[in-house]
Amino acid sequence: MAEEIILLDYWASMFGMRTRIALEEKGVKYEYREEDLSNKSTLLLEMNPIHKKIPVLIHKGKPICESIIQVQYIDELWPDTNPILPSDPYQRAQVRFWADYIDKKTYVPCKALWSETGEKQEAAKMEFIEVLKSQDT
Repeated sequence: MAEEIILLDYWASMFGMRTRIALEEKGVKYEYREEDLSNKSTLLLEMNPIHKKIPVLIHKGKPICESIIQVQYIDELWPDTNPILPSDPYQRAQVRFWADYIDKKTYVPCKALWSETGEKQEAAKMEFIEVLKSQDT
């Protein structure tokens, strides 16, 4: 398919990485547009007027927001190339569970590492380390 696909993203976004990996696994050609998160583009604000955040996958001029939804969309659109989600409903549910778990356990403390300073940042570091340690068991 030679459709126009644009990804509005920021290089360090773990959510954008999820979408980029899905596109790469499927071999989909797309245009990557880096967003300045402190000065969001008109296109980003137009394509995601509710949340005004990245990543936004634009396919044929229509936006798909939220990375989990984007991955499912990509998998459904190109089902014959490197399936991302299992075909078995139970196994798909398990994949979705672990994706949600990772989001909840890592995103909040990781975000605090970047956005906080001083004691709050130190507390976020300790919380993130504890999350990582709990994954070893």
